[in-house]
Amino acid sequence: MDVDPGSLPTGATMLRLEGEARRQGSGLTGDQLKGRWLVRHIWGKDGSRPLPTTELLLRRCEATLAIEQEDASDELRLTNSLALGWIKICFSGPGELRQRRPLLFFNFTRLRILMANHPILSISLPKPAPNKQPFFALIGSDTTTDGVKWLAARGRGGGLALWVDQKETLA
Repeated sequence: MDVDPGSLPTGATMLRLEGEARRQGSGLTGDQLKGRWLVRHIWGKDGSRPLPTTELLLRRCEATLAIEQEDASDELRLTNSLALGWIKICFSGPGELRQRRPLLFFNFTRLRILMANHPILSISLPKPAPNKQPFFALIGSDTTTDGVKWLAARGRGGGLALWVDQKETLA
């Protein structure tokens, strides 16, 4: 990655990295994606302007993306969650890396709502049509010189997202 190792990528850097990933692939593997990721920055479709209101809302709701990999297979398990006080909303389901870039396709098959970590609702979700399946076009991942691990991707809806490993703390 050609990023200033001391800092997180900016929107302009993300666009450049995305161009490189489209041409050469990001080379990211399931093992590199594993972790619990916190939203750090969000940019609009054109990547030129940050979306501070969206960022603030997602941070306040402790928006996380957890990615696990089964030991014996390449299958990934994704959980996207938001916390609103004592209430936590979790969407979970399988994920799969496809194509050269790669793209991380996923299906959220279960919605769970917890109150004070006790399940109060759990329902199955319908599978989306193949042409509507959500995905992240993976742009890159690296670690800053300060030891902050980050992951960048563009979602199916067009927005750019930058996550940091939950184990890291940023000012």
